[in-house]
Amino acid sequence: MRDRDEGVLRAGDVMWTTAGSGVIHNEDVEAFGKTRILQLWMTLPSAERWSRPRFAHMTRDAAPVRQEPGVSARIYSGRSGDIEAAAHTYLPLTMIDIQMDARRSFEQSLPASFNGFVYVLDGEVKAGTKTLVAGEVGWLAEGDASTSGALHFETGDVGARVILYAGERQRTPIVMHGPFVGETRADLMRVSQAYIQGKLPRVSEL
Repeated sequence: MRDRDEGVLRAGDVMWTTAGSGVIHNEDVEAFGKTRILQLWMTLPSAERWSRPRFAHMTRDAAPVRQEPGVSARIYSGRSGDIEAAAHTYLPLTMIDIQMDARRSFEQSLPASFNGFVYVLDGEVKAGTKTLVAGEVGWLAEGDASTSGALHFETGDVGARVILYAGERQRTPIVMHGPFVGETRADLMRVSQAYIQGKLPRVSEL
């Protein structure tokens, strides 16, 4: 029998992986029933781009929750109100799972320097000036949160569940080829050679 925590992600869990100087990971997923997986890729700040790779499994229960009447905001990264989650990324990042009952409102503070988007999992929500329904994405325009310092969410006759992703803009050019990412073509050549020579660690070794 497989150990309960060995490589198993349960509803609401997050797997944080920092590739850094390079890591080999496996995209094969064995689903136990109906599954919905969200995956987000972020570029690292230049100073940390070639840091040692690392891995962290964050369970749903480990994420702190901000509770308001009719609203539950589970914080996986960053801060919401007076509650802050443990950091697992080099990039300043806000990642929050927000569940709202009907006819509720919620405000999330964001630095004006952040870029990001809202993804609606269920229901319908007004995020800023846009009304979004399940399956839709609303992108933050540059400076969206700068006027009031907050992004406003509001529900109507139905509730909603939305995921907010927002992070510090890096404004660093990147180049990609296959699975490799760097800032120059020389970076890609160096990392691909390390992969061919078997020098990159596997996630299971982190």
